Amino acid sequence: MKKLLPLSLLIASSLMALSNLEIAKKADETTNGFVSSIAHTQMTLINASGQKSVRELNMKSLEGKDADKTLSVFLSPADVKGTKVLTYEHVDSDDDQWLYLPALKRVKRIASSNKSGSFMGSEFSYEDIGNQNYKKYSYSGEPQIEVLNGIECYKGERIPKDENSGYTKQVSWVDTKDFLIQRVDYYDRKSELLKTAIFSGYKKIDGVWRVGKIEMKNYQNDKGTILIWLEDKIKAGLSERDFGKRSLKD
Repeated sequence: MKKLLPLSLLIASSLMALSNLEIAKKADETTNGFVSSIAHTQMTLINASGQKSVRELNMKSLEGKDADKTLSVFLSPADVKGTKVLTYEHVDSDDDQWLYLPALKRVKRIASSNKSGSFMGSEFSYEDIGNQNYKKYSYSGEPQIEVLNGIECYKGERIPKDENSGYTKQVSWVDTKDFLIQRVDYYDRKSELLKTAIFSGYKKIDGVWRVGKIEMKNYQNDKGTILIWLEDKIKAGLSERDFGKRSLKD
C-alpha cells in the first residue's frame, strides 16, 4: 500500500517549488496595473532621541512596461515646501533622478554615486524611492518559509545589479498568500545590516494591491522614518507630459 504524505508536508513542498526569482516576479506583478497614481502622503522623521518632525508630500507615478516614472512634491513644512524629486526608472541602467530646490530655483541632477544618500533627511535613500522592479536584482539560494508577525512568508535574498547601489544585498519577506512584501532588510557596502523596512496597511483599490504604510528603521544611527498614505488614487489619468523635466519648475 502506498504511503500518503501528511498534508502539511504536501503544502510545504508546493510552497517551496517556487524559486526566489519566481517569488519576486509574482510580488512585482501583484502591485501592477495602477496605470498612474496620485497619492497624498505623510512622512514622519524620528531622530535618535525620539523627536519627530512631520512632512507632507504628493507622490505621482506613471506605470511603464518595465520602468515607472515618479514625481514627489513636498507640501510642508515651509523649509521644504516646493521641493521636487523626479525619477525615471531604468531596469538595465542607472535610474535618472533630478532634484528641484525652490529657494535656488535650480534643478540638480542626482549622480549615480549619490543614490545611497538620504532622501530629504529621511532614512529612505534616493535609491529606495524608485520602483523596485524585480529585474534590477539577481537572486541566490533557495527561499525559506518563515512566519513573520503571524503571516507565513517566503524569505529570500536578492542582490542589486547596479554597481552604484548602496547595498550589497537585501533580504525580503513576501507573504505566501498574496505575494505582498512584508519586510526588507538592507545590508550596506560593508555587508552589515543597515536598516529594515516594514510594509503594512495593504488594501485593494480597483483590484490593485496598494501599500498603506512603510516604517524604515536605521540600526546604525538609531533614526527612523514612517511613510503613510493618507489618500491614494490609481488610474488617475496622468500621462508622459506630467513627468517631463519641465514639471519640476511648474
